[in-house]
Amino acid sequence: MRRSRSTLWLLLFVSLLSLPLLAQAPSGMVTQGIITANTGRVSTATNYETAPGTAVVIIHAFAEEKPAKLDRSARMDLTHEGAQLGQDIIVPAHEDAVFVNSVLGKYIISVSAVGYLTERQEITVKKPERQDFDIVLRRDPAAIVLNEASGDMPKNARKEADRAVSLLKAGRPADARKHLEKAYELAPTNADLNFLFGYLHFQDKDYVQAESYLRKAANLNPRSIQTLGLLGRTNLEQQNYPAAQSAFSQATLVDSEDWLPHYLLAYTYLQEKEYNRARNEAQIAVAKSARYGKNATAAAELTLGQALLALGQKNEGLQALKVFVRDSPPGSTVDQVRVLITKIEQIDDASAAGSEATVAPAAPVAVDPKVVLSMQTWRPPDIDDVKPNIEPGMSCPSAQVLAGAGQRVQEFVQDVTNFSAQEVLYHKSLDAAGLSKDTETRKYNYVAAISSQPGSVLIDEYHTDSVPQNGDPAGIGSTGFVALALAFHPEMQDEFDFDCEGKGEWRGQPTWLVHFIQRRDRPNHLQSFTVGGLKEYRVDLKGRAWISTDTFQIVHIEADMIHPVRELGLMGEHQVVQYGPVPFAKRNVTLWLPKNVEIYFDFGKRRYYRQYNFDDYMLFDVDVAESRKPPAGAPAKDPMPSKEKGAN
Repeated sequence: MRRSRSTLWLLLFVSLLSLPLLAQAPSGMVTQGIITANTGRVSTATNYETAPGTAVVIIHAFAEEKPAKLDRSARMDLTHEGAQLGQDIIVPAHEDAVFVNSVLGKYIISVSAVGYLTERQEITVKKPERQDFDIVLRRDPAAIVLNEASGDMPKNARKEADRAVSLLKAGRPADARKHLEKAYELAPTNADLNFLFGYLHFQDKDYVQAESYLRKAANLNPRSIQTLGLLGRTNLEQQNYPAAQSAFSQATLVDSEDWLPHYLLAYTYLQEKEYNRARNEAQIAVAKSARYGKNATAAAELTLGQALLALGQKNEGLQALKVFVRDSPPGSTVDQVRVLITKIEQIDDASAAGSEATVAPAAPVAVDPKVVLSMQTWRPPDIDDVKPNIEPGMSCPSAQVLAGAGQRVQEFVQDVTNFSAQEVLYHKSLDAAGLSKDTETRKYNYVAAISSQPGSVLIDEYHTDSVPQNGDPAGIGSTGFVALALAFHPEMQDEFDFDCEGKGEWRGQPTWLVHFIQRRDRPNHLQSFTVGGLKEYRVDLKGRAWISTDTFQIVHIEADMIHPVRELGLMGEHQVVQYGPVPFAKRNVTLWLPKNVEIYFDFGKRRYYRQYNFDDYMLFDVDVAESRKPPAGAPAKDPMPSKEKGAN
């Protein structure tokens, strides 16, 4: 029996080219207009070519406060909230970002630079004219300050070292390494050069080599707090807690007023279950972190809260955790801590003392300390990391919900033979920290052919280029958005374990929340990965569906991979599918079809975000056998004698 299967092709990863300094016009825009600007920021008038009816958006980035312009290159991302149009450029030090051909509407500006926290700001472009916006970056309190190398060294070595530091600030470590190697050959006993090599290896996650260079740098300059701090973090990555404790303790002696060594020392003590010491150092870190901003204080409060809970000081620990949640930007760590707080508060005070060890373990939130500081979130949390809001005291009629949802999916399969849509793909490449590298928007003709017979469901999905587009972005093609709901088809329900969690809502609509997970002892007909059309990898999914309490229509689904596909280097995938009603008047039928899809791919150092929007749905009456012939670039002939456009 063959059923629908969501398939993802990993074709070929292409090298990411450097982006031009001036954003290109969207395809199809040929006629240009001229906008002349003469503002207080420029001394002479400047002309910018832009399409009629569009604006020129100029972003001015400052370091810490005006008027200090950034002394390093920055990546600036301008994303339209509605149309999901994105422009992403790299701007040299001391320069501004110029975005031409910007359609009117609301945008999100995202600016990132080495050593600074990523800043995001909402703006509105109201008129087709030049508009200037300022954005101020704050230093990342956990970031390494990349200064020019000091100490005695030959002139040529200093020149190469200075060039290496400039390239590191620009986010070009591979190029920096070449210059650093030349400098190191001339001055191998320079403490700063050893530190920079340790920093490079730390960024590459080569912690053994990083420790070797950093230990040498610390011996050459035992009073460098940056060297000691990075050496301790390298030991943390290797879970060598005694060595990390030694490095951080020495750093606190060098500069007792710096909050970061105290915080990292507290974190280390926490891992070693030395809770009294962890509490004491965390309290010092909290007291000294105020001038570094809320992110620093929140990080210290998290460690303090965990230490207090482990010591049985429940109320004080909860208060510290609540400060962390209040002062931290949204992210998976915040969600984990919020769940922990709820769990502890539900415990009766009388029984808390006897069950404290199981309710509030020493380190209930496993988190990299430097990640807490920057809080660079790039994807939603795993569906099992955060429990959704459920209406208390409301039991879920599991059998009725599964039967109702199954009937709706079955009706969809029976009502539809073939449909098409206009598909708009917004693709964004991200680096290992989740920072945007480049974006692009593409359009496709999407076609799905569905056949049904007793005991069998098959959905063949294709998308073809509206215009020649040189393959799929990053060499990854993906389909299967309709198929995800087929987990609830009566013919496929036995392949999953279902748990109706309770009654909640989705965007104000009452829904039943149903958790599902692929059974390992049953075949997987829902999703697989295919490489080069040859080898296929089984991908088991777990997910959660929001199902209307009135109609049992599936309105929203989120799903995660259960296990990584290590053969492909794919460490994770998160899918979000939003369904919506599309009425077809001639047939007197309303179908719930994918309207918006988001996918997050995690390949370790390579990460990708995609958003698909579907519109202009068309239904066709065709012969099933004919509709299942895959198109070669486009359908060889139009097998659609009868068609109807959906009302969107």
